Amino acid sequence: MTTATTDAGGVGPGRGGRMSRPRKLEAVLRLLRGEDLELVSRALGVTAATLSGWRDAFLAAGEATLATRPGGGEELESGRLRARLGEALIERDLLAEKVAALEAGRPLARGRRKP
Repeated sequence: MTTATTDAGGVGPGRGGRMSRPRKLEAVLRLLRGEDLELVSRALGVTAATLSGWRDAFLAAGEATLATRPGGGEELESGRLRARLGEALIERDLLAEKVAALEAGRPLARGRRKP
């Protein structure tokens, strides 16, 4: 793996000018901690506009998470179990109707009548 060094002594994006997600996160956190945009930009070998874009995307994702109710594991499991319960209740009702039809001596299938 090759990495490019910048004039500021930092390590640039490396192969193909791409940066890994953890490195982008670290860059954004540096900005949020108050480091200068230009200094971080030069140290990482990316443009200030790119860095600003990463920061804005990070903040937008955080805002979106706060705006919706998080679906925890318990909530997801509860929803799955409620769906299964609903299916079981419908199946029980259908079976009860079939049993009632059998006890009444009526045919189960509603098809053509024999002449």
